[in-house]
Amino acid sequence: MFRVLFGFMMLLSIIRFWYKGWIFEQYIYPDFYFTYYGFPWIKPLAGDGMYTVFFIMGFAALSIMLGFFYRITSVLFFLSFTYVELIDKTNYLNHYYFVSLISFLLIFLPAHRYFSLDVFFRPSLKLDKVSAWTINIIKFQLGIVYFYAGLAKLNYDWIVNALPLKIWLPAKTNVPLIGWLFKYKWSATLFSWCGALYDLTIPFLLLNKYTRPLAYAAVIGFHIMTAMLFQIGMFPYIMILSTLIFFPASFHQRIIDLFPKITTPQLQIKNRPSRWKNISKYALITYISFQLLFPFRHLLYPGNLYWTEQGYRFSWRVMLMEKAGYVVFHVYDPETGKMEQVNNYQYLTKTQEKQMSTQPDMILQFAHFLKDKYQAKGFLQPQITAESYVTLNGRRSKAFIDPTVNLLEIEEGWGHKDWVLAWE
Repeated sequence: MFRVLFGFMMLLSIIRFWYKGWIFEQYIYPDFYFTYYGFPWIKPLAGDGMYTVFFIMGFAALSIMLGFFYRITSVLFFLSFTYVELIDKTNYLNHYYFVSLISFLLIFLPAHRYFSLDVFFRPSLKLDKVSAWTINIIKFQLGIVYFYAGLAKLNYDWIVNALPLKIWLPAKTNVPLIGWLFKYKWSATLFSWCGALYDLTIPFLLLNKYTRPLAYAAVIGFHIMTAMLFQIGMFPYIMILSTLIFFPASFHQRIIDLFPKITTPQLQIKNRPSRWKNISKYALITYISFQLLFPFRHLLYPGNLYWTEQGYRFSWRVMLMEKAGYVVFHVYDPETGKMEQVNNYQYLTKTQEKQMSTQPDMILQFAHFLKDKYQAKGFLQPQITAESYVTLNGRRSKAFIDPTVNLLEIEEGWGHKDWVLAWE
């Protein structure tokens, strides 16, 4: 059932993405893409190639839903989806990362061995029992998303200052049913505390059979409300359907029984060779350890995480800050004395320019991109500095980047970005 629902939601998401024109807007129109560190070779396909990629992705999603050539199409979906997400970190969202992780896990899970076209055409594949870890690993991944999002909310701005909800909610008074609440100052504090409590407790409440029905009602209510309040796409609906994995097999079997019987009688399960069991065990330990530790890598860096954003991505920090700013690049050539101010909009889309203005790694990437552009314009030895001001959670704008640093002398990497001015 998880396979069916996941494939369905992914197919719907891809159709929606195509319909809204985002393939062209995000992966064909831009002249420059902010690649992830270590993946500079990931580039969009030329011409209509990206439409082909999304068609393949949609076909793979449909095949996952139907359980048709599942092993091949699950790999195909993971590769195509993750490839698209690695093209430009401007478009990074937590739920895209979540989809990549789940699609990666599905490659190794026997999700096609019941209620699938694969079983219909090859009855020998059929199983009605699987190892518990194949279900628990999905529960674990969902639990990490929720619990770590809750831990991230245990910060002074969210708990004490009710930020950024104090900024966002007053603009939502026209929302049906609950909009009237946002006229009151205490509502931001109430929603901040409830949001943190929900994220921290919901995985455990879903695991308990006595609290599960009420917890799932809370899941539906919480995600419907966030869908009404914020533009976060398909994520709320993906989470509503994904958390059905916490319900027992009997619940899912009742749903499957509503459909015509297309499977065959149960065959004997063959034990896997012990060497594969050992490999699976160590691979699982490695994956779980990574998911537990990687979101805490920000502790390796000094300074305010929300200011420097070092270790911010891929750590399940969902809608925790309101950050805006602007950056002006100055290009100077000491050889010729030429000096020029860059018009960012000549090279970037509005979304790219907005995201870049508050994220140091993107500012650095863009500066290195400008080097080639200005060398072609006759700047022999260009030096590029950035004048940047950023506001965080409604506070007064502050200088963000050291304006005296030549960004071309800095190489991209995992090291601390000491050219980002201190928050305090």
